[in-house]
Amino acid sequence: MTFVKRSRRASGVLASFIHVDAATDAIRALRARGHRNLVVYSAAPNHEIEEALDQSVSPVRLFTLLGGLTGCAAGFGMTIWMSLDWPLLVGGKTIASIPPYVVIAFELTILLGALSTVAAVALLSVLTGRRGIAYDPSYSDDRIGVFVPAGSDQLKPVEQLLRSAGAVEVRHEAA
Repeated sequence: MTFVKRSRRASGVLASFIHVDAATDAIRALRARGHRNLVVYSAAPNHEIEEALDQSVSPVRLFTLLGGLTGCAAGFGMTIWMSLDWPLLVGGKTIASIPPYVVIAFELTILLGALSTVAAVALLSVLTGRRGIAYDPSYSDDRIGVFVPAGSDQLKPVEQLLRSAGAVEVRHEAA
C-alpha cells in the first residue's frame, strides 16, 4: 500500500510577460496595491525585477560566512594543535608558525563554506518551500511569469491590472 502525498495548489492569477519592463511595471503596481507574496519566474536573473520585488537579502550568505570562519579556525587550530602535540624542531624555527598552515586553513575555509551553503539552501528550501504554485515551462525559455496569490474576490481586479500592464497571457489557478 502506497500513500501519495498531494500538495495543496495555491489559488491565484498567473500572468506571462514577454518584456521585462511590462513585468516590472506589473510587479510595482501589485506591490502598491498590497500584494507581497508574489512569485516571479524568469529564465535569467534580472536586476530590474529584483529591484521591483524589493525582497530582503537571503540568509544563506550568513550560513556561508559562519561555515567559512569555522573552517578557517578549524584549519589553524587543528594544525597548530598537531604541531604542539608532536613537536618537530627544524632549523631553530618555532614549533607552531602560522605561514605553513595557511594553505590548510584556506582549503578548510572553502570546504566548510561550500558545504554550509549547500546545507543552508537545502534547509531553507524545505522550510520555505513553495509547493503547489502554478508554473509554465515557457518561463524557463523566453517569458517572465508572475504568480499572484489571490482569493476569489481579488481575481478580477488583479487580472485587469496584469492585462493593463502588458501581460500576454493571464489565467486563473484554482486551489
